[in-house]
Amino acid sequence: MKKPEAPTELEMQRPPAEVLYREELERLAASDRAPRPPGWRLSPQAVRSFIVGDPALKIRKKFVGHPALVDRAMVSIATNRGLMLVGEPGTAKSLLSELLSAAISGQSTLTIQGSAATTDDQIKYSWNYALLLAEGPTTRALVPAPLYTGMREGKLVRFEEITRCPLEVQDSLLAVLSDRVLAVSELAGADGMLYAAVGFNVIATANTRDRGVNEMSAALKRRFNFETIFPIPDFQTELELVRDETERLLRRSGVPSIPGDDVLEVLVTTFRELRAGETVDGQALERLTTPMSTAEAVSVAHAVGVRGHYLGGGRATPADVVECLAGAAAKDDKEDLSRLRQYLEQRVAKKSGPHWKAFYEARHRLGG
Repeated sequence: MKKPEAPTELEMQRPPAEVLYREELERLAASDRAPRPPGWRLSPQAVRSFIVGDPALKIRKKFVGHPALVDRAMVSIATNRGLMLVGEPGTAKSLLSELLSAAISGQSTLTIQGSAATTDDQIKYSWNYALLLAEGPTTRALVPAPLYTGMREGKLVRFEEITRCPLEVQDSLLAVLSDRVLAVSELAGADGMLYAAVGFNVIATANTRDRGVNEMSAALKRRFNFETIFPIPDFQTELELVRDETERLLRRSGVPSIPGDDVLEVLVTTFRELRAGETVDGQALERLTTPMSTAEAVSVAHAVGVRGHYLGGGRATPADVVECLAGAAAKDDKEDLSRLRQYLEQRVAKKSGPHWKAFYEARHRLGG
């Protein structure tokens, strides 16, 4: 039976950063003459250009944040301390982690997804049990997990939502981050100790809004440098980011055009006001329990574009925003739908402009 070929970039729903931006990375590598820390594929200057953009080299901006934050993150990675990115959901913690890994290691897929079900096997290594029974514990029978691979090859390992893991699972990183060594107790001799190659480090993320997470131990916190990522403060910057990301996602969904600026203004303003708990003119609002993040705004804008193209005659409208908002806003608190309806009836009703009027008149589409 013929082995299926790996999907191309266009066939992937979401290519990793090193695939999506391969040309940019190659261009930066070709022109990079600055010094590089041991194990890095690009210099810190080139990594910064890759993340925050460089018009001279035609490198697009991918992360909307202060370059100083990116610089501090790179300094942490170049030391023997891990990097911990914290912030509300949707503030691009995972994106920054992915971009750093792609630029520094050339690979962003050594990723551990933290959850209550995450085990040591998924973090460090497991075994091919057929070989284990036939040969006993050997390096051939060992199945490396992301941490093992990252240490062996000198690459960055991403640990997403680390505080969702039980405390004892989190603390399994202590020896790795302190001594840069992983003990494989089942193997004898030199194979029983894996020493991290230069270039290895861990980038972890944790969000500050989710409930039911596990506080990190003080010992583990000491092994990380913490950087907080805040929501985008400027309306125009957020609008441009939502527009750019929506255009990219819609293009991959077969949609040739993006929602108009009037529709995106309605969407981004709504998200910003509900996130802040007040309107642009200072009127207080009841905030939703659901984080109204920039990432969620991009997701809704993508849905609005798809809905308008395939179901709405080719053009997205403010009414489509109402339809798509309902699923984004009301997730685990049924009162959020009531709060959103109240916002439409009491605040949107007072806004001027035909796009806001259309948004208001479609409020009945919230349902519920």
